[in-house]
Amino acid sequence: MAKVGKKYAEAAKLIEAGKFYEPVEAIDIVKKTATAKFDETVDISFNLNVDPKYADQQVRGAVVLPHGTGKTQRVLVFAKGDKVKEAEDAGADYVGAEELVAKVQGGWSDFDVVVATPDMMGQVGRLGKILGPKGLMPNPKVGTVTPDVTRAVSEIKAGKVEYRTDKSGNVACTIGKASFSNEDLLDNYRTIVNTITKAKPATAKGQYIKSVTLSATMGPGVPLNVFKLGASTQEQ
Repeated sequence: MAKVGKKYAEAAKLIEAGKFYEPVEAIDIVKKTATAKFDETVDISFNLNVDPKYADQQVRGAVVLPHGTGKTQRVLVFAKGDKVKEAEDAGADYVGAEELVAKVQGGWSDFDVVVATPDMMGQVGRLGKILGPKGLMPNPKVGTVTPDVTRAVSEIKAGKVEYRTDKSGNVACTIGKASFSNEDLLDNYRTIVNTITKAKPATAKGQYIKSVTLSATMGPGVPLNVFKLGASTQEQ
């Protein structure tokens, strides 16, 4: 068994073995387990009954959290012409064309999200081996390949998060920071749960959401009652 730290062990005592929590109680416990000296991120993890090796069972998209993520995203936009000023006015941190493609090829990576206009994808495609493994390659499915750079950058700055199933059918993303109020975390939680629920592939059979867990960066996972996810997003 892996050895855990004292703080983690103490935090784990707050979680009753075998119990599945309602969202309000789970969020309260997660905040109590966030005892690190930094403002820990609160993450939600879904295990879905899908087989991502089939294209029609992949769950992928993006959603803007009503209260943001608590993190300032550094946005790189590949654009030229009038779109350069449009991206800059929207708050993009870096904007450019061929020169930025070359800079990234040279090893530069001081950015968190990449947006590209459609006419730039021929050149940005060369960065696939660099951006792809980091999950940074622009993609129209999540709104990062678009002619509307104003909207793309504004949404990212406002708290847009991407979600995507991994090879095991898991989806993980943030719902904010431990310093957020319980109400704000609950609002963000509702948004994510509703989004993932609506993204159920038509070909997925049986119980779609198998398990859901909330956790702080350095804390243990708090399991949620998946059978009350729908009701909880509306009633609580």
